[in-house]
Amino acid sequence: MICKQEGITEITRDEIHRMQLEKLNIVLKKEKEREGFYRDLPERLESLTDLRSLPFTTETDLARDGGRMLLCSQGEVQKVISEQTSGTTGAGKRVFYTEGDCEHTIELFMAGLGEFIYPGSITMVAMPFSGPFGLGELIAEAIRRLGAKPLSTGTGRTYGELNRILEEEQPDTYVGMPTALLSMLRMCGKGSIKRALVSGDACPQTVMKAIEEILQTRLWPHYGSREMGLGGAICCTAHDGMHMRENHCITEIIDENGNVLPDGEWGELVITTIGMEAQPLIRYRTGDWTRIIPGRCLCGSEIKRLDFVKRMDPLGSIREMDELLFEIPELVDYCVKIVDGKKKITALFTSDNGEERIRSVLEEKDIRSWNCRKVKWEDLALYPGKRVTRQ
Repeated sequence: MICKQEGITEITRDEIHRMQLEKLNIVLKKEKEREGFYRDLPERLESLTDLRSLPFTTETDLARDGGRMLLCSQGEVQKVISEQTSGTTGAGKRVFYTEGDCEHTIELFMAGLGEFIYPGSITMVAMPFSGPFGLGELIAEAIRRLGAKPLSTGTGRTYGELNRILEEEQPDTYVGMPTALLSMLRMCGKGSIKRALVSGDACPQTVMKAIEEILQTRLWPHYGSREMGLGGAICCTAHDGMHMRENHCITEIIDENGNVLPDGEWGELVITTIGMEAQPLIRYRTGDWTRIIPGRCLCGSEIKRLDFVKRMDPLGSIREMDELLFEIPELVDYCVKIVDGKKKITALFTSDNGEERIRSVLEEKDIRSWNCRKVKWEDLALYPGKRVTRQ
């Protein structure tokens, strides 16, 4: 994909570094010319190592000054995604995309999906559909261009509705969030589903293992965020990490003090989105915890690879709960409300002994209350995407 987009015949680390530095300097020059948010940064860097001397961009910066980060006219903006973040008040983050940004994302999706979607296949797209150029629409367009049929399932379906789609449409492929997929598989069975791509939320190792056991095949995890154009890293046939979109994004891993870590070390993912037309970000702290896998991929590519990704937040214990609770085969879905530091758990089970099963794997000292019951066909997923709220 990178060779095609950049008009090159071979991808080497030297070529990637040359291309990234060239694109970064183009962004810096535009910032100076347009007096944008990054106007005080140097107009040119001599090496990618110099990037480390530049300040970080945060969620707060994006929420407060997102409009000033635009490097295109308002007329060129095709899509705006808004999101209220936990660390801001007033207006939330606003991320802007041009038609070119959306086209590049479709191409990335095609590269990832093209590894296992073939002409004539039917793909269940269980991602948000929010109008033209939304995530679901871009995935569906990528599927159509591959000669396959997308089913615009979206989110917020009951288990009964999902079961009818499986029975009537006979999809062979699923694209959606990992816990939502496991929830559907445990309630409805796998039906005709043979393979799946998961993205949109962290995928606990327990969830990945459970899905792969049900489908009897390897899962295809992908990584993306609004800030990097929805698509950021894709899994290859080697299943040895997720290859970064390096012609659109410079990747760094930092420690808690902001120091850049070598490949192989775990830390916070920082991105510089040199390929974004509307709103390129420089050294944006994603709040995601991962590492760059050192060395060449088993597929032969030298493109950098991310290991599994999880959110860096004060709710780390919730991630641990995911790992513990989804080991219970009868668990379909659960959510947590934190009230005065205590957890209130609501969970759906395929059996009647849900509370007993949860108590067997969790310490009770920080649990305020339980609400465990048998799942019904008319039930919705309890909390799609994110699994915890505070009160």
